[in-house]
Amino acid sequence: MARTENKETAGPAARLVARMVLTIRKQRGWSQERLGQELGFTGAAVSAMETCAQPPSDQMLVRLEEVLGEGSGFFEESRKAVRREKFPPLFQDFADLEARAATLFLYSMQTVHGLFQTEAYARALIGGGFPQLSEPRVEELVQARLERRSLLDREPTALIELVIEEAVLTRAIGSTEIMRDQLLHLAACARRRNVTLQVLAQDCGLYGENAGDRGNLTVIETLSNDRLVYLEVQDESILIEDPVKVSLYFQRYAKIRSQAMGPRESLGLIEQLAGEQR
Repeated sequence: MARTENKETAGPAARLVARMVLTIRKQRGWSQERLGQELGFTGAAVSAMETCAQPPSDQMLVRLEEVLGEGSGFFEESRKAVRREKFPPLFQDFADLEARAATLFLYSMQTVHGLFQTEAYARALIGGGFPQLSEPRVEELVQARLERRSLLDREPTALIELVIEEAVLTRAIGSTEIMRDQLLHLAACARRRNVTLQVLAQDCGLYGENAGDRGNLTVIETLSNDRLVYLEVQDESILIEDPVKVSLYFQRYAKIRSQAMGPRESLGLIEQLAGEQR
């Protein structure tokens, strides 16, 4: 379902795509229903896209390139910009960096990291937040989050290290079934050659120290081997480039990683917890 307010807030990429589609469609003498049939979407979906009530999905842009692109590559090139506009403004710059990262060092202590969320988990998490979002906006954010997962299969391969708090694995989001599927998905991700997943045990602090007590942490290594740090809390975010600060945060991440279970032990725990959700 499209949102009327999107007509006023749609980004420039979505507006350009809408204008291009409208122009080509009229040149061909096609109705919105005819174009929808060619694309595999409804006429209402085409109308929502042309009026900017709903930005085009990644799948729609793929089909637009095939049906209307005529080899121009315009709609294919628009996918990245349109995808970016779906994210909250504070996240957009980081999303670009994440997509181009050579290596990501991630520490997640509240929820499963967005790159590793299933669709159902993401929908339950986003839909259950505050302030409450409209269903169309929830769906838009869910799809934007899922599209980030293309990084896992990107060429050149991105290396991803994830340390996740044990409490995240037992914190119920959505339903028992959703949690079981999420844990199984995490286990499958952990078996990827470009992913290293470790669990920070809940009783870590009993052994004298817990380097992960200050919240989520993301260290990005770019293709040019520069490192940056991204921090996010309570819908506020900050990107840190100062080499001295970045070095400190990376040392903290390394300490967190050293205190976590090994990859095999972590995978075993995730599989055990998934079994307990049956």
